[in-house]
Amino acid sequence: MEEMWLTDEEIFELTEQFGTPLYVYDEKTLRKRCQELHNLLPNKNFRVSYSAKANSNVEFLKIVKDEDIDVDAMSPGEIYTQQLAGFPKERIFFIPNNVSSEEMKYAIDRGILVSVDSLSQMKMYGQLNPGGKVAVRCNPSTGTGHHEKVVTAGKKTKFGIQTKYVDDVKKIAAEYKLNIVGINQHLGSLFLTPEPYVAGAKELLDIAKQFPGLKFIDFGGGFGMPYKENEGRLDLKKLSAELDKLFTEFLADYDNKNVIFQAEPGRYIAAECGILLGTVHTIKDNYDTEYVGTDLGFNVLKRPVMYDSYHSIHVAKKDTKAKDNTKHTYNIVGNICESGDIIAKQRELPHIDENDIIAVRDAGAYGFAMSSNYNCRLRPAEVLKELSGAFRLIRRRETFEDLVECYVLDTEQKNKKRA
Repeated sequence: MEEMWLTDEEIFELTEQFGTPLYVYDEKTLRKRCQELHNLLPNKNFRVSYSAKANSNVEFLKIVKDEDIDVDAMSPGEIYTQQLAGFPKERIFFIPNNVSSEEMKYAIDRGILVSVDSLSQMKMYGQLNPGGKVAVRCNPSTGTGHHEKVVTAGKKTKFGIQTKYVDDVKKIAAEYKLNIVGINQHLGSLFLTPEPYVAGAKELLDIAKQFPGLKFIDFGGGFGMPYKENEGRLDLKKLSAELDKLFTEFLADYDNKNVIFQAEPGRYIAAECGILLGTVHTIKDNYDTEYVGTDLGFNVLKRPVMYDSYHSIHVAKKDTKAKDNTKHTYNIVGNICESGDIIAKQRELPHIDENDIIAVRDAGAYGFAMSSNYNCRLRPAEVLKELSGAFRLIRRRETFEDLVECYVLDTEQKNKKRA
């Protein structure tokens, strides 16, 4: 785990100006991660497509685009924000599952390439866009992931088309005169050693041999980063060497020597550039358990309650004169009316006082993107630390008025709202 890119002084300046909860992103870290993956395979026809579901702030996307990274979309809403960020249609890849014909047509009408996730979705695509270009999402025999809920391939997942249906895929393509230009997969999320990804890539390349003339082969994402202090980084040099060897062997026999090899990491690009800041409002002992009550409810950061995920915690002391280096074992909890509202469980940390600031590290991926208004809580602001060191607001904090913006109110209620 790398050093904090946010100082305690900056933390208190930011929380005083913007309040808490508050997401802060570091442009330098974001660009560094983009560059690492962009240069993963310099000797191959290789592209990176950022999985924007990890973080879809428009200003965030602009930086990704500027680093020559393409983008994946999972919904028309993501396509909308990506085009707002300046991505041209050629650099957007729509990878939905179980969508309506209206959603699929949204991409087709904008000239955006679609990946179909099932035989029935392929038929729908053929009916909507006969003679068009299409990609096919495959489901290999195994998947991987840090939690069963993020395993996206194998025998117990809803994603992709099983290999045994390749002939059916070809029949549907012939029926609607579709041009299959690519195949793609996603094994799961958060691998920290190259082996699972390389094994999955090998399996997809075996499938690719059944589809001559492909323009690209997309091996998905799942690139992990160390959330815990004692975890090592993913060895990109080793991953590059193993993939390069695998791709070279494949190209020796494949008919299109210019096929593009593609990856779609989200977390690796987004996670480490984000820190979530929250204020300590309560310290209490309940049956020999010390609870630190904060404004960091799971409406703000859902990963711990959803996946039992670990995030490193930094404590910024409000009163430095009261600094106490004594270690305590705390449960860091939020303000949501649920027993599962725990950000960090049984965590050994320095002594914490009310009004201290809790900094949740590596929160740039699947943080704000999964936030909600549960308990009618307001979603937080987002701030970008620019390369110059200056801080810029890139999303304002929600207001109570935002909570009811989409309600259909009667005239009397509308007048009260205006008042």
